[in-house]
Amino acid sequence: MKKPLIQKFGLLGIVSFLSYMAAVVFAPLAYPGYHWMAQAVSDLSAANAPSLALWNQLSALYNVCEVICVTVVCIGIQGQKTRLLRLGIYLFAVMEWISAVGYRMFPLSDSGYAGAFQDVMHMIVTALVVLLSIVSLTVIIVAGIKSRACRSYGICAAVALGMMLVGALGMKLVPAEYFGVVERFSVFAATGFNAALGVHLFLQDRRKEGVGNETQDVSPSQRSPDRLSEGCGHKPQYPGGGLHDLQRFRPRPPGF
Repeated sequence: MKKPLIQKFGLLGIVSFLSYMAAVVFAPLAYPGYHWMAQAVSDLSAANAPSLALWNQLSALYNVCEVICVTVVCIGIQGQKTRLLRLGIYLFAVMEWISAVGYRMFPLSDSGYAGAFQDVMHMIVTALVVLLSIVSLTVIIVAGIKSRACRSYGICAAVALGMMLVGALGMKLVPAEYFGVVERFSVFAATGFNAALGVHLFLQDRRKEGVGNETQDVSPSQRSPDRLSEGCGHKPQYPGGGLHDLQRFRPRPPGF
């Protein structure tokens, strides 16, 4: 069956991931003295970084494809799966929008942290992104635990959250010369999960997807005779067309 356009847009998550990876891998070539194992990825896009022009070229598709992907995922998930899963995805989408707009408005003024106004705002954006990432991924994990239909979403969210925690804890525990290594676990977690959401949307079979409320199976003993006969492929043969008319045709006792 041909995929609708909105599902095809889900593949933009992969384009976003590849664009970001290209920027992270190749932008250091334009930054003399940059040591990727010790320095953060955000140093490559600092306002005075020599690699800024190359970073902007390579990551040109990153932000735009990221927000389009997560937005169409929000549209495509409406009425699908469970309400808890949808809530988690909506929160993740808010995080993606804050990340895309906030980091573009407030890049670091210098490599590291110079203490300028835009550096402070950069840290505030980072705090919001981290908080919403943890909350949204946790909600999606819980949704995956509670519903088998959401299990694959929960697994992907657990991997992403694990990568974020490795990055956050590693930056505190590892020596400074390995700061950049563990930091990359965190920065790739969000864009990787965004790509996973897009793939889920693309592979989704909307004909088989149920609405948020789960249906309950009714045992044969709990069904009415009318429903049983309908399930067997034939209608009840009582005159009048229904079991409720059967009372009229009961034989009456003598004397009535």
